[in-house]
Amino acid sequence: MYRWLNGPGAAFRDPLPGSTNYLNAYDPQGNIIRALADPTNDTKGRGEEGELNDANAGLGRNRLEQNIAGPKPIPKEKADDLMPFPLNRQFRSQPVLSEELRDEIFRRIKQEKQSVRSVSATLGVEMQRVGAVFRLKTIENQWIQEGKTLATPYARAVSAMLPKTPFDPKSQTPPLPHESINDLPVHSATTRQLFHPVPESMHFNRASAAKVFSRDLLPADKRIPHPELVELAKVAAQHRGRNDIVRERRNELEQQEAAVLNMRREQKAAQEAAAKKVDTPRWQFRFESIKSESAGKDGRAKEGVGARYGIPPQDRKKGQIKIPTKVE
Repeated sequence: MYRWLNGPGAAFRDPLPGSTNYLNAYDPQGNIIRALADPTNDTKGRGEEGELNDANAGLGRNRLEQNIAGPKPIPKEKADDLMPFPLNRQFRSQPVLSEELRDEIFRRIKQEKQSVRSVSATLGVEMQRVGAVFRLKTIENQWIQEGKTLATPYARAVSAMLPKTPFDPKSQTPPLPHESINDLPVHSATTRQLFHPVPESMHFNRASAAKVFSRDLLPADKRIPHPELVELAKVAAQHRGRNDIVRERRNELEQQEAAVLNMRREQKAAQEAAAKKVDTPRWQFRFESIKSESAGKDGRAKEGVGARYGIPPQDRKKGQIKIPTKVE
């Protein structure tokens, strides 16, 4: 074991800066495989006088990975280098968001007041992940203001050993997409196979196919997370400038978001106007018209009375079944 630790295993003693350090990236002798394919890099470990030293080969290659001994940096990891488990060749380590990219997501939402949808489309990060990053960064800044200790060294050490999606705020080129952001979610109504005969003269499109599965099902180009990208591609096919297209789409998104906010304000104002208020010296009582059918069949619908304050569970009631009746 010690012979391996002092020989080929020396490359795994410290994480490689700016690169992963998985077993599949090395051969049994401790050579970096992707560096061996590059003839400009010398992956041999050498002593102070330039003589080949097999015992320090792994250490020399580690120095080369840090771009100290080699004239050029080692190439970026390939798919075969991102396998942390040598016996499981189907698993690939997926990249995580770099700290610069997370800060940029938080800055665009917090300072520039951009929507989650706009940031997702611009940076190539899924909307759920954008929302999660914003919430976590908000908690992180709150903890910093409260003087709480953060596990920053641990986070940096783990991040250094994982592939990351880079982001350069000074670069003028669009950032690399982190993941697919427009995957079509699988609807439960589309999991069955149907044979629907139609006449040859009928114009059958995606909207027609959606209606076959369910009356309330929208077509695929409207159920994707970013339907505006479809319209953007149609406009781009007209050979117009990218800046003009992005500006128009951003204005349209802002108008749509403003319309949604106005609709919510109107709904809230209508609820306030429908409620009867009785002021007393200490309290204000509010009375609203309700329907008994709003509680649903089980009495636990969110529109029912008492949903705001919680409904007691039925597990202590006599005659209630307390064991699972089905497995989902």
